[in-house]
Amino acid sequence: MKLTKYLFLVFAVAVLFCSCKEANKEVSTTASEAQLETQSTERTGQAFIEGDLGTTVLSIAMGSKDHTTLVAAVQAAQLENALVNAGPLMVFAPTNKAFSALPEGTVENLLKPENKDALANILKYHVTPGNYSKDFLKKFKKLGQANNGYVKVEVVDGEPIIGGARILASIKAGNGIVHVIDKVLLPPTE
Repeated sequence: MKLTKYLFLVFAVAVLFCSCKEANKEVSTTASEAQLETQSTERTGQAFIEGDLGTTVLSIAMGSKDHTTLVAAVQAAQLENALVNAGPLMVFAPTNKAFSALPEGTVENLLKPENKDALANILKYHVTPGNYSKDFLKKFKKLGQANNGYVKVEVVDGEPIIGGARILASIKAGNGIVHVIDKVLLPPTE
C-alpha cells in the first residue's frame, strides 16, 4: 500500500511538473509573439537607439526649430537611419520657410504614405557623400547626390549656390556637415 501511495505521489509530481513546463512554454510562445508584433510596428535601426549617439546630421535637424518640416519629411520617408550612418554626409537642409515657398499643398501631398518614394527621392537629392565646407564647395561644378542625381553648383558674388539655393549657415556634425539652405532642391524630372 505504501508503495502504491509513493508511486501515485511520484506520478502526480511528474504530471504537475510537465504541465508547468507546458504552461511556461505557452507563456514563452505568447511573449515571443507579442515581441514580434511590437517589433513589426516599431521602427528599428540606429536612429532609434536610446541614448547619446553623438551629434549627427539628423540630430542637428531634429534640434532646430527652423527644420521641423524637414524632420517631418525625413520621418515620413523613413530615412532616419540613413542620416545617422557613419558618413561622412553633407546635407543641404532647407528651412521651414523654404518649404513654405513651394506651391500650396505640395508638402502635404508629399507627406502622404502613397508618396513615400517620391518624397524619399527629393530628400536624397539633398544629401551628398562628403564633408565639404562652404568655401570648398566653390571648386565644384556639380555634386553627385544620394538619389543618383546631380545638383549644379555655381559661384555667384563669391558664394556657392547649390541648385539655386544659398547656404545660410553650416553646422559640423560627427558624421558630416549640415548646410542650411534657403530653397528646397527638386530633382530634375526626366
